[in-house]
Amino acid sequence: MPEVTPIGARKSDHIRINLEEDVRSGLTTGLERYRFQHRALPELDLEAVNLSQELFGRKLAAPILISSMTGGTEEAAAINRRLAQAAQQTGVAMGVGSQRAAIEHPELAGTFQVRREAPDVLLFANLGAVQLNYGYGVDECRRAIEMIEADALILHLNALQEAVQPEGDTRFAGLTQRIEQVCRDLTVPVIAKEVGWGFSEADVRLLADAGVAAIDVAGAGGTSWSQVELHRAKTDSQKRLAAAFVNWGIPTSEAILEVRRAAPQMTVIASGGLRSGVDVAKCIALGARLGGMASPFLKAAAVSVEDTIQTIQELRWEIQVCMFVAGAGDLNSLQQLTLIRD
Repeated sequence: MPEVTPIGARKSDHIRINLEEDVRSGLTTGLERYRFQHRALPELDLEAVNLSQELFGRKLAAPILISSMTGGTEEAAAINRRLAQAAQQTGVAMGVGSQRAAIEHPELAGTFQVRREAPDVLLFANLGAVQLNYGYGVDECRRAIEMIEADALILHLNALQEAVQPEGDTRFAGLTQRIEQVCRDLTVPVIAKEVGWGFSEADVRLLADAGVAAIDVAGAGGTSWSQVELHRAKTDSQKRLAAAFVNWGIPTSEAILEVRRAAPQMTVIASGGLRSGVDVAKCIALGARLGGMASPFLKAAAVSVEDTIQTIQELRWEIQVCMFVAGAGDLNSLQQLTLIRD
């Protein structure tokens, strides 16, 4: 068994805290303020409603993403394998957790490698963007991609989480230029992803100009990583710092609209507090291509592949029924619907 590294210990803490503690943001996603116009006469057959699409060269059976979560430990390896098997069987996309641990400790690479379980899945590699200011470059990004045979690379942005971690990396100055170099030199798409606080129009314009292919808004309303760090804090002062940001961030619904305003052609992935297929459908109507979730899948995968598959199938069925009674026969039609805002 690989030796547990400091990063690995932190990842184990994150898994335990997410499974055992209340780490929700004090904000909501804002999706509760939107609803579909019900169609009593949808002029559709339910079984004909089509949830499929192609994205980054892969065919998806449903607009669902198993959001990036974990890796770097034996427990995480088992979870990733279950997630990958479920993704393969249901035709949804998947991201792995930050691969920094395996870049710095190559013996941990196997905890992220799921291509054998998921040969046909749209798979996202993942590194923290701020590491580009700490010695990482295009070579490390390529290693992350090659390590898991990924179709795209997520560069996640987590300034607030780093700021409330005693061991956080907080040198974010000049990062846009480094992201631009990665986008220019890689042969796969780069996705910019927040981790739970969303993107502003100003962020989106910087990222669009840098050449990112997609933005995962990961807005406020779901897991708050400042709350996760509160449960890791060793001192009362650190706990108070983390607790002060429970209501921080741009709600998911607003973050989607920020991207649409700043970069209308940008591919949008919606995540951050989504809990149902109706939430996913609302995000697509607002302008997203995929709806991503982490916590529901983590809890299911901690039990079994079968529980994970059931969770995905229930979400898919909710999306399909929602589209049926909203009168949208496919995802393009869903994106054309106008939501009612209460």
